[in-house]
Amino acid sequence: MGRVVTDGMLQGRFGIADVSQQIVGGFLLAGPFVVTEEVWSLAVSMNWAQTLITAFMIMVIGYGALYRADQSRNPEAEEDIGGVPLRFISLVVISSASVIILAYTFAAPETFEATHFTTVKAVSIGTVFSVVGAATADHVF
Repeated sequence: MGRVVTDGMLQGRFGIADVSQQIVGGFLLAGPFVVTEEVWSLAVSMNWAQTLITAFMIMVIGYGALYRADQSRNPEAEEDIGGVPLRFISLVVISSASVIILAYTFAAPETFEATHFTTVKAVSIGTVFSVVGAATADHVF
């Protein structure tokens, strides 16, 4: 990963190594939450508002872990898509995809007899933790 200095701050260029780190971190913390019956039971009880709040939490935690916990990163200096940093977009997509891939690989929706909406809610719960793992791996390595 290359480093450049922007506005007096050391910036890392977002690349394949960063994506790989996010994938490892995302899968690492997603696994236990995909196969835990308690997560699927909680998902059954959640309503739309709670699901939207969970999605908001994913965004806040992800952004905070990438740009507030690591003061050397400047989101304005990074590559972006529509003003949203590419690293952040990748983090959220990879974290969510990690949970979805594991859920369907392990047949969790079928095992827990989940509806489509319950699966979405369970994925949102798992993504809260997956985003922490992906952001931590991106930051540490």
